[in-house]
Amino acid sequence: MNKLALVIALSTLAAAAHAAPETFAIDPAHTAPRFEYSHFGYSNQLHRFDKTSGTIVIDRAAKTGSVEVNIDAKSVNTGFALFNEHIQGEDFFNTATYPTITFKSTKVKFKKDKPVAVDGVLTIKGVTRPVTLTLTSFQAMPNPMLKKDAIGANAVARIKRSDFNMGKYAPSVSDDVTLSIAVEAIKE
Repeated sequence: MNKLALVIALSTLAAAAHAAPETFAIDPAHTAPRFEYSHFGYSNQLHRFDKTSGTIVIDRAAKTGSVEVNIDAKSVNTGFALFNEHIQGEDFFNTATYPTITFKSTKVKFKKDKPVAVDGVLTIKGVTRPVTLTLTSFQAMPNPMLKKDAIGANAVARIKRSDFNMGKYAPSVSDDVTLSIAVEAIKE
């Protein structure tokens, strides 16, 4: 092997080692997708999903990444079992037919070495729409309890219920919904 080929090979290996993507598994105990909407103008209601899984891949040096989140729609938690059943019905989440809500990224946007937004597609009730999750915070550091590298973020987006065939009672019950996801993930 000539010297030029050896230099190119070593440079390629060094670049690959320097900018290696890291894969993190979403921690279901510390991840909480929530949604908030106005209820007849009386108050803003805030509910959550209790079961979430997925994977986050990030390469801060190369400023790339991917996110895949799977939410068990049957785990919706309003604080009242009867209301949980109501919004799992056909007019809303229709969990008998569509038990899973998914978000799959198409692009992760960075400012310096931190992600600040994730473009992707959100699928609810069999309908897929583009959505941008804006990160209001991001942290990467070793988890002090698990002694493993971890990441965490808070993300927010606004959607319309009617875009996902869930517009019953709109506009009395707000068509605008704020989605927020508090997520933590542990390096695999």
